[in-house]
Amino acid sequence: MMIVVMIIQLRFTLLSLNDNISRQRTTAVWPEATAKPANRQKNKTHEGDETLKRRRFGAQGVTLDDGIAHNSQSEEVMAYRDSSTFLKGTQSANPHNDYCQHFVDTGQRPQNFIRDVGIQDRFEEYPKLKELIKLKDELIHETATPPMYLKCDLLQYNLRELNGKFDVILIEPPLEEYQRSCGVTNTRFWSWEEIMKLEIEEVAAPRSFVFLWCGSSDGLDLGRQCLRKWGFRRCEDICWIKTNINNPSKVKNVEPRAVFQRTKEHCLMGIKGTVRRSTDGDFIHANVDIDLIISEEPPFGMMEKPEEIFHIIEHFCLGRRRLHLFGRDLTIRPGWLTLGPELTNSNLNTEAYNAHFNRTANDYLTGCTERIEALRPKSPPPKSALGGPSRGRGRGGIQRGRPPPV
Repeated sequence: MMIVVMIIQLRFTLLSLNDNISRQRTTAVWPEATAKPANRQKNKTHEGDETLKRRRFGAQGVTLDDGIAHNSQSEEVMAYRDSSTFLKGTQSANPHNDYCQHFVDTGQRPQNFIRDVGIQDRFEEYPKLKELIKLKDELIHETATPPMYLKCDLLQYNLRELNGKFDVILIEPPLEEYQRSCGVTNTRFWSWEEIMKLEIEEVAAPRSFVFLWCGSSDGLDLGRQCLRKWGFRRCEDICWIKTNINNPSKVKNVEPRAVFQRTKEHCLMGIKGTVRRSTDGDFIHANVDIDLIISEEPPFGMMEKPEEIFHIIEHFCLGRRRLHLFGRDLTIRPGWLTLGPELTNSNLNTEAYNAHFNRTANDYLTGCTERIEALRPKSPPPKSALGGPSRGRGRGGIQRGRPPPV
């Protein structure tokens, strides 16, 4: 009898020992098993959060319904059933301002909340830049030619009849992609093949700039082809970010081949000739403005571009010979020659217009004051091999005393 009792006690001892060893191995090999109850309790702290946690493992891993991983190669993956995790405020599991989710919920674009985007408010905290812009605007106004304009069909009109060259050419074509967002209209929309046939190279000065609005679709690539055909090199891409503060509608115009909501347009900038900002300060003032325009999207059926593009051009290039193609009555502006089929009148006199630039050698430039030269951003002046000043072509308000290029 004693022998039987000892055998039973020995079996219970061995079973207890094996159980302890098994538990130790489980804790060492699968540490997540011991942390699972704490994780479950933590996940219940946010009411209404229907986040489902799943775990994905390697080829040899096993996942049980209770969520316990039986492999050391476990990797946690979050899956979300709703947007409660991304709500704004402290009630969210991850508190933050999610403007993308706000756009999905309300239709208000994230760029609506960017502050101080207007020309009047942008430089309030930068007094030197504010003074620079004020002085440049005054100088541009003083040196601007009277506005001239010509109603013409640019498909048939020969640009050579202008009998002059231009330092800046702004092209605002009615692209075919605008037709999908304009509804019924009398506007004739242009294909990129027709735009490329414009003889811009015939009226561009040896050193000049072109600004081409190319939409938000395939115009970025086709616009570059136009620049190359006209003899320009792309140097900048000005982006117009459209806000919808006045019309935060949830109805969204989706392009047929678009992947995302398109809320911007591009204006490609091309350069012809050799222009260096370190030596050609009499012709360009670089870094005065940025390459972004943030303004309200025009109402449905209208193709107006932001007026700020004129300010960017005038602040940058000091050439006074400015040509605007596909202009309208609203875009007639002092200092510009405007051509387009949508104009309602004409007052162009080519001889009178060209006479504004032929009286002296530098009449085609606005010039520069000493104060503007001191305030504007500029590169350090280059030096010659001997360490002295460069023998380059003047800076800032220094006039070079040569006739305008033809």
